Amino acid sequence: MAALVVAVLVVAALAGAGAQCPAPSDLRTANGTRICAQLYADNSPYYDQCCEGPVLVVEPGADDPYMPHNWAARVSSLVVGTRCELTVWSRAGKKGKSRTFGTGAVPRLQEVRRGLFGNWNDAIRGYYCKCK
Repeated sequence: MAALVVAVLVVAALAGAGAQCPAPSDLRTANGTRICAQLYADNSPYYDQCCEGPVLVVEPGADDPYMPHNWAARVSSLVVGTRCELTVWSRAGKKGKSRTFGTGAVPRLQEVRRGLFGNWNDAIRGYYCKCK
């Protein structure tokens, strides 16, 4: 019973963790076209204030080995759309460490480990996004 209570509390905490980030199913353009992912320049120590600031909209099938102008080393939060997958690299030209994010929100990339000492905050230098 105690494990069930802990599990419920963890789920409740995680549900509120991405309060400011859009739901993956909400990633659509004004005309209803699917968006693969949204990358955000800002995060916050407070989860309800993450996924803010400038937004880079990533279309399904986008394959950018080099980040667009002013976006390299800037992504701090991200949301991947329903049935989509975003693969990122830590060095331009799809080099360095890579990581694949599935459907969901990552409000604070600084909490996602990249190697022994690093994290993914401000580390993305290229990406590929696909949807099913």
